[in-house]
Amino acid sequence: MNRPSPSGKRVRVILLTQVIGPLDYRLPGWMDADIGSVVVVPLGPRKLVGVIWDDGVFGDEAVEEHRLRNVLEVVDVPPIKRGLRRLVDWVADYYLSNHAAVLRMVLSSSAALSAGGTITEYRPSGIEPARLTPQRAVALDALVDAQGLVRELAEQAGVSEGVIRGLVKAGALEPVMVSIDAPFAAPEPDHDHPELSDLQEAAAKVMRDAVRSGGFEPMVLDGVTGSGKTETYFEAVAEALKIGKQVLVLLPEIALTQPFLQRFEARLASNPQPGIRE
Repeated sequence: MNRPSPSGKRVRVILLTQVIGPLDYRLPGWMDADIGSVVVVPLGPRKLVGVIWDDGVFGDEAVEEHRLRNVLEVVDVPPIKRGLRRLVDWVADYYLSNHAAVLRMVLSSSAALSAGGTITEYRPSGIEPARLTPQRAVALDALVDAQGLVRELAEQAGVSEGVIRGLVKAGALEPVMVSIDAPFAAPEPDHDHPELSDLQEAAAKVMRDAVRSGGFEPMVLDGVTGSGKTETYFEAVAEALKIGKQVLVLLPEIALTQPFLQRFEARLASNPQPGIRE
């Protein structure tokens, strides 16, 4: 980066948009950011996420000092290291692509860099609707202590979403603003421990021992559909959680996501965070 002045220093920022190339900004003197830092910068009336990049990579003519706008914020995430920045440079050059397109793959979860928002959930207000149809009565009976999205409440009550929306309009369900950044519930490894067969328990013990050893050891269970392979694998998952480790579960196809989330919740009393959600 350029030498700092009392008013700040010039930095080159790659925006996570392919519409426009890298732009120069001023990093205020009170703001501390290294090359590779993820920042928020203004572009017209918008605020966009970008990354401070190395000098000399782009041959564009520098913008006059008086036209520079200030970097607004340094996002609290580790900077992109030099080796990864060089890889982005190489990929962009080799495939004749712009840096933003490659950088979006490096920071594919860029939505996580933005400020969190809120969603609207609903819960019973205690007000009885003027028109109480049989379906509305069923829904209110089923949702006495419930709170959730319209879709979730409809599924829980066994009614259509139209019934839930009607209750909202009638004032029987009141809105509640909920932060989307609320933490996931901690899993409970011993929540619903199944009774395994002798063969399942023998396989589970081998996997539990491997998890505790801390080394890498690939294992594959051989069994027909419905033989309990998933429950056996869950024993290794539960063991890892007990000793404070994380678990990454890869599914072969997206159609298995919802059933697997249900299996997780039944076994561990908590849903994992699926990578397909944004």
